[in-house]
Amino acid sequence: MLFDTARPAHWLSAQFDAVPPSWRDQTEAFRQTAQGQQLVQRVESAGEVYPGEVFAALHLTALPDVRVVILGQDPYHGPGQAHGLAFSVQKGVAIPPSLRNIRKELTRDLGLVPPEHGCLQAWAQRGVLLLNTVLTVSPGQAASHAAWGWETLTDRLIAAVAARSQPAVFMLWGAHAQKKRPLIEAAAGEARHLILQANHPSPLSATRGPEPFIGCGHFGQAQSFWRDQGQALDWALS
Repeated sequence: MLFDTARPAHWLSAQFDAVPPSWRDQTEAFRQTAQGQQLVQRVESAGEVYPGEVFAALHLTALPDVRVVILGQDPYHGPGQAHGLAFSVQKGVAIPPSLRNIRKELTRDLGLVPPEHGCLQAWAQRGVLLLNTVLTVSPGQAASHAAWGWETLTDRLIAAVAARSQPAVFMLWGAHAQKKRPLIEAAAGEARHLILQANHPSPLSATRGPEPFIGCGHFGQAQSFWRDQGQALDWALS
């Protein structure tokens, strides 16, 4: 579902209304809180906001279908970059440095050569939840909507995945994502998830210790995990 960039006054409320049924318990429970109502009002009053479709990750990956979770921090803040999937950019948009390193590790690990574009929608459609922990940003202002309340909602979404009886692979890249590990472990109960950690794929940290992203082998480890469950996991992009 796509939303018009010429937004009406209550555009974010309309997007909450359109959240797919499998995720709606989490999003509605949050929206009904004082914090949720304040967030909606604040974002709708913030002027131009990226991305146009805030809940794209939820539309493309239903809760029962999640097999892998990749956590980003907040959307890209450049024009035309963010489209609601962590680390991904639309076709025709220049590939950001962190995504270039993700592609580099994919090739090193599995021998897959990604296409020229940086759109990861194919992963999302195969059960890879590409979730930013903050879902909106103001143009040109990285992390501008951090601590507005999105983190409370996305923690609910992460916990909902962890609480299912079926397993998932959680890829925690960088300190921000790794802070979610206790949340995942607390929600998991008896569920047997695979939690993988490495540095963020940013050029500032991708090759540094203690857990370099380049060479982490997470894509292959996720494939092996799902192979042990009797299922294939396809990381190819087209």
